[in-house]
Amino acid sequence: VQLVESGGGSVQPGGSLTLSCVPSGTADRRYWMAWFRQAPGKEREGVAAIDTGDGSTYYLNSVEGRFTISHDNAKNTLYLQMDSLEPADTAMYYCAAARWVHFPLRSDSYNYWGQGTQVTVS
Repeated sequence: VQLVESGGGSVQPGGSLTLSCVPSGTADRRYWMAWFRQAPGKEREGVAAIDTGDGSTYYLNSVEGRFTISHDNAKNTLYLQMDSLEPADTAMYYCAAARWVHFPLRSDSYNYWGQGTQVTVS
């Protein structure tokens, strides 16, 4: 499975960005997908996750209410709508996927990863 992210960029505090992730190389339509981020010198952390089968979502506490994860089944595309962005949100953002996870925001739950897209808030 290949994952390709897009939509990163630079934005001022309080601004918004939408990230997209398109999987390829699989016929499966139900799986877990998530967004992770990693800032320089910090560990990778789970930001948001979704079960594309039933739509259940999970969020990092610090982004809940500001970020929204969604999956368009018709387009088979994962999104992360990020509003009210803060400098602390600056990081490389990665899309991840797995057929099943026990811990949706743990990076070791996922075995497919994208290359990442940079988000800078300043």
